[in-house]
Amino acid sequence: MAYILLRYGEIHLKGQNQRFFVDRLVRNVRESIADLGDAQVRHAFGRILVDSPAELISRLRKVFGIVSLSPVRVVAPAFPDIASAAVDMVGAALAARPGVGTFKVDTRRADKRFPLTSMETSREVGQAIWERFPQVRARMDHPDLLVKIDIRDQAYLSSDTIPGPGGLPSGTGGRALALISGGIDSPVASWLAARRGMTIIPVHCYSFPFTSERSKEKVLDLCRVLAGYAGPLRVWIVFFTDIQRTIQLSVPEGLRVLVMRRMMMRLVERLAEQERAAAVVTGESLGQVASQTIESIAAINAVTRLPVLRPLIGADKTEIVARAEAIGTYEISIRPYEDCCSLFVPPHPRTQPGLQEADEAERGLPVGALIDAALQRSERLTITPRWARDPVGVGS
Repeated sequence: MAYILLRYGEIHLKGQNQRFFVDRLVRNVRESIADLGDAQVRHAFGRILVDSPAELISRLRKVFGIVSLSPVRVVAPAFPDIASAAVDMVGAALAARPGVGTFKVDTRRADKRFPLTSMETSREVGQAIWERFPQVRARMDHPDLLVKIDIRDQAYLSSDTIPGPGGLPSGTGGRALALISGGIDSPVASWLAARRGMTIIPVHCYSFPFTSERSKEKVLDLCRVLAGYAGPLRVWIVFFTDIQRTIQLSVPEGLRVLVMRRMMMRLVERLAEQERAAAVVTGESLGQVASQTIESIAAINAVTRLPVLRPLIGADKTEIVARAEAIGTYEISIRPYEDCCSLFVPPHPRTQPGLQEADEAERGLPVGALIDAALQRSERLTITPRWARDPVGVGS
């Protein structure tokens, strides 16, 4: 039987609440592979073990809360069994990778009943490997092959460590609505919020016919990628056309984007009551565009009582693009279908609007009626994961 060993990180620091986080993580692991067979998932000695083929790694490496994972050999916690398994593992590696010339054995002895110390185990196993394969030599720094031995209830041996996304298990950090456009930033912000355990509920403001059906499908494709990490998502598609048309006719050009953002905040505040959400997540990065200055952010926050979380506030565009590429949203985000905000950016937006100025710009708008009408024509969809070829390097 093949096994996959899953490691988690900061959950170890949760003290008396650790069981809650571990139980949720085990549940999320089971749900992520439920459609692929009857894999057994169990928690023991601070690790999660999945007795299933290595093909499941493409799913498991995307589960929030998993820091790293490895295909492992599981043997009895006795030195002869460990040494034999390590020799076999190195033999298989040499057959698959002829260029391997150096190795290192790294042992962690969590079960202190094992008679040898970690260092003694590494030395003795390394000696057994060298005696069987004298063409390879031990090297402590940057070896070609690292054999890891984890001695717990059983001995777990691995030679490949694959990074996971880290963070906290989905469903442990409360619920938040996430404003999501078809751009690069907002899907990354939603991913980062979900990585902290939040259950995110994406909200997209859709302005047909100003934006096409393809722009909507682009957003749904982004949500399918996010669902591959966070699990099935409930997504709101809010009919924003009438609000946008009214703003175009009634609001001074330089303040239109600001007023649009304020109307979006009012919409998500109403939806938050229905979804039992306690916050809203946005993709704003300070100073990236004119509507993302401190003054604009203050004017936007003023219309909602919800905490507004901005995971990207201190990130530059290069960092955001790199993260988007790593999690698999970038290629979708750069499809040439515009969202409602990017289509209506004026040539000279106000960069330092005062709150009084923003309030004055909205004075003639039937705000309540516009919000009611938009929500009545909105739809809620359930988006399931789009299992695709995994990107590399989604960890922190």
